[in-house]
Amino acid sequence: MVKRKIIWSHRAKIKLFQILEFYADRNKSISYSKKLYSKFNKELSVLLKQPEIGIKTEIDSVRGLIVDEFILFYEITSDKIYVYSVWDCRQNPDDLVIKK
Repeated sequence: MVKRKIIWSHRAKIKLFQILEFYADRNKSISYSKKLYSKFNKELSVLLKQPEIGIKTEIDSVRGLIVDEFILFYEITSDKIYVYSVWDCRQNPDDLVIKK
């Protein structure tokens, strides 16, 4: 079995930070942001064991892992899983950019 590593793209890190910051500001507490961050990490640990569980996207090599109302877009290589973007499904789909 291949031991893969999760690699977050710069875009994904920024989107993640924006989402967590939004909920911290809106709720006036970091409690939900911490829970959401933990949930993302838990789902990514499952992804390491079963990398093909995400749904296929229009981009051949990219899959989407649904976590509550979010989708983590990722690509699998032989030794890494690249997370390209974190998408809140309640946003305008015309604004979605998975990878450049």
